[in-house]
Amino acid sequence: MKNKTVLITGAASGIGFSIAQLLAKQQANVIITDVSEQAAQQAKERLILQGFAAQAFKLDVTHENDIERLIEALSNTSVDILINNAGIQHVSRLEDFPMGAWQKIIDVLLTGPARTCKAILPKMREQGFGRIINIGSIHGLVASPFKSAYVAAKHGLIGFSKVIALETADCNITINTICPAYVKTPLVEKQIADQAKEHGISEDEVIEKIMLAPMPKKAFIDMDEIAATVQFLASENARNMTGQALVLDGGWTVK
Repeated sequence: MKNKTVLITGAASGIGFSIAQLLAKQQANVIITDVSEQAAQQAKERLILQGFAAQAFKLDVTHENDIERLIEALSNTSVDILINNAGIQHVSRLEDFPMGAWQKIIDVLLTGPARTCKAILPKMREQGFGRIINIGSIHGLVASPFKSAYVAAKHGLIGFSKVIALETADCNITINTICPAYVKTPLVEKQIADQAKEHGISEDEVIEKIMLAPMPKKAFIDMDEIAATVQFLASENARNMTGQALVLDGGWTVK
């Protein structure tokens, strides 16, 4: 990982920042992007204070102009590893689901990675190396009620990755998707509150009876598990692993 340049979307907090920290410790040059410029800059400063190399940029993956500005700013930089992590969520039964929120989820979770890949792939081809890692979800493989847009987007992300794996099989570029079950992030904390309201139960009941119920191990996935999986996928040891969905689900899908 030494001297590799890593670009992470949605990296100001949660899973994205956990990945940034681990790869920075491995002496990667980390580029933190986030929809909030202030949050991205604060995350960058946290890494710099720890003695790591980092840059920060505002990036809304739903805006073509943001991506174009970022690519221009990085015109003299070769991005070796792209991590598509930006995410949002909205929990509602379809009849009550605002279509604006439905489309936004698709734009961030599915079209966003397509935009970033399209922008960065040409340079990866030029340099003869690239690793693309998508942070997917167990909901790319299974469904849960009240998450129609999220489940649709995460299923689509796995299909998208398979296509790009075929299109890049002629060079040293790989693309894979990590599919964790629930991770205790700010996004999931909000889901807990939203589902408690939707189901008319307590937040503890949401955790016990909905989120962890399908998992034989009955545990949230830790962010460091995801970061370590990213590290492996970015390594030379994973050079022939491409188009795959790696599942971290506490046994959810083995039943």
